[in-house]
Amino acid sequence: MTFTAHLSEDAPRRTGTPPRPPAEGVPWLEARNAAHAAPDPLPARRVDLESAAGLTLAEPIDTPVALPAFDTAAMDGFAVAGDGPWQVVGRASAGEVWSGHLAAGDAVVISTGAQVPRGADAVLPVEQAHRDGDRVSGRPQPSRTHIRRRGEDAPAGRRLAEAGVRIGPALLGLAATCGRDALTVRPRPRVLLLVTGDELRNHGVSGGGQVRDAIGPTLGPLVHELGGEVTGRRYVPDRPVGLLAKELGTSADPGREADVVIVSGSTSVGETDQLRQALHSCAARWIVDTVACRPGHPQILARLPDGRWLVGLPGNPFAALASAYTLVAPLLAGLAGRSLPGLPLAAVTGDVRPARGLTRLLPVTWDGACARIMSGHRAAFLHGAALADALAALPPDWTPGAPAPLVLLR
Repeated sequence: MTFTAHLSEDAPRRTGTPPRPPAEGVPWLEARNAAHAAPDPLPARRVDLESAAGLTLAEPIDTPVALPAFDTAAMDGFAVAGDGPWQVVGRASAGEVWSGHLAAGDAVVISTGAQVPRGADAVLPVEQAHRDGDRVSGRPQPSRTHIRRRGEDAPAGRRLAEAGVRIGPALLGLAATCGRDALTVRPRPRVLLLVTGDELRNHGVSGGGQVRDAIGPTLGPLVHELGGEVTGRRYVPDRPVGLLAKELGTSADPGREADVVIVSGSTSVGETDQLRQALHSCAARWIVDTVACRPGHPQILARLPDGRWLVGLPGNPFAALASAYTLVAPLLAGLAGRSLPGLPLAAVTGDVRPARGLTRLLPVTWDGACARIMSGHRAAFLHGAALADALAALPPDWTPGAPAPLVLLR
């Protein structure tokens, strides 16, 4: 993929003034793709099934045997041979095989999941059977009725899941069905959260020039939902100058705290914004420098010299959330070896104006066949996003009722 000039791969010089962000920024979809393409997947490891939930499959799952492995009763009742009435000659329970062979006119009592005896034509459900002692009667069943045939779900050797799939409960069950006791996986990327700002308080209500931090409580659960693992959350004051640079100066070693550092606030060029200078001073490699979207224009993706990834998010809560879905979500997917999720299109309605040259990210809720733009979407206010089903990414040429990509939140 070829990126525009403000996706420079060149490390900035260590001296002088850091470059100011470009006025236009990287197109939103391009920035999202760049964040996903930038990292190599984390090294794979082997874990037992109980530890694999939420991780990413690093190798395919093939079934070594046919599924089901044997003809299986799909109903409780009687495995029968020929036309009735039938003589009951035995019992086949789940987990216990009746080893005989049914001749025409024979039946065995059978439970759901039990192996069907040799010679059986069908299973007569107990609800359709009339038993009198060892004699059973009922309507004749077409051949193979209520029998799950060996291999009808999957023949031996069939690929059932490709690498790159996020491991959920159903996939764990599928792996167990295939006889797996362990899986080769990509781990959750480890994430350190650095929340900057002298104006933040961690308890109570806003007042006296200070505001209650909303970004810290938002980012932790969001990172987990996106497939990452938060290894630490620290608050970094703006003063004295240099504290943020010190936090970013952790040396590279196998036991380092994180693969990704997320910094909220300090991404612009104000007097107290220190992130750009810190990245400039340590010769970080810039990947994305601002994004052409609203909210969230001053967001950053860079590679630190020690190999960690740095994502800078704006200091306003909704802007930070929108930026996290722009850069953090695809970055974590790339580190985990997952593909970049596609964005469904839906007609979007609402009384808003598109922004010239910018993608507008707005909270929407389902309204029948359309997505309706919600109120409460100012850059510092999370009301709309808290109740929304998705964020609509309205391109610059969007008109009310036209389709737009959706970033699903639920």
